[in-house]
Amino acid sequence: MLNNLLFIITITLMNSVPLAFAALGGVICEKSGVVNIGIEGMMSIGAFTGAAVGYYTGSAWLGLICAGLAGGLLALFHAVASVTFQADQTVSGIAINLIGPGIAMFLSRIFFAGATTTIPISHKFPKIFDFLGNKLENKYSFFNSINLDVTVPLSFLAVLLTWFVMYKTKWGLRIRALGEHPAAVDSVGVSVYRTRYICVVLSGILAGIGGASVTIAIVSQFTPTAISGQGFIALAAVIFGKWKPFGAYFACLFFGFAQALVVLLGGEGKFISSDILMMLPYLLTILVLVLFVGKSSAPKASGKPYQRGSR
Repeated sequence: MLNNLLFIITITLMNSVPLAFAALGGVICEKSGVVNIGIEGMMSIGAFTGAAVGYYTGSAWLGLICAGLAGGLLALFHAVASVTFQADQTVSGIAINLIGPGIAMFLSRIFFAGATTTIPISHKFPKIFDFLGNKLENKYSFFNSINLDVTVPLSFLAVLLTWFVMYKTKWGLRIRALGEHPAAVDSVGVSVYRTRYICVVLSGILAGIGGASVTIAIVSQFTPTAISGQGFIALAAVIFGKWKPFGAYFACLFFGFAQALVVLLGGEGKFISSDILMMLPYLLTILVLVLFVGKSSAPKASGKPYQRGSR
């Protein structure tokens, strides 16, 4: 019983990490007034970059950093289209979702001899309970059953930092004001365009890191199905969490728990078909959107291009 509980906790926390990083990016972006449904594509390019750089350099950390940069670069195109050219943000996001996986598989074929999957990496992130498990093995052996790496506390620290910046700093106040009344922000001399650019690129960086946490910490390689809708689940977490950092994080834990149930109840000898179980996280995503989308209020200016001089 205890082993099953620890197993569920471990899988829940690990699977919530990619969603948490991506959802935080969505919160920051939409709080500034830009809808970013291109998170899926940004996660995909980050997933490939993290796995490829991690394999060739032998450094998981360098792979994570480069994945963030790749996601930020792709997000820059979304910012140019949405902020500068005031294109439809939904259409731009859809384009990013098509471009991201396409570039990832194209580069994979170049760097991995025509294959759309990368070679598994051997260097991963350190486990947070390795030290405790070795020192307290005789007295607290259950620590060895909790197989978590440092991306778990990093994701929680990212939530804390995002909350602090958004609600305890002047820059965070400006971001939240941009999502409600950008003209008021513009009237006090704050550049709406520059601030939104920063937020969109930052959302891409976080989404890229989320993608890399899948291919480095969870599956150890990039595959065309490595992300498989997690960007859209992260967007659902943003709505479920009412566009707040901690709300989005707890929503990610909920979806991570759904994925843990898939692992626990699936496999050979189980009476529930694995094909049915694999649908569980996506069915819950749809259910959450149906139940909560009408009860959650997005920032008023979210999705609306800003023109100087408008009121």
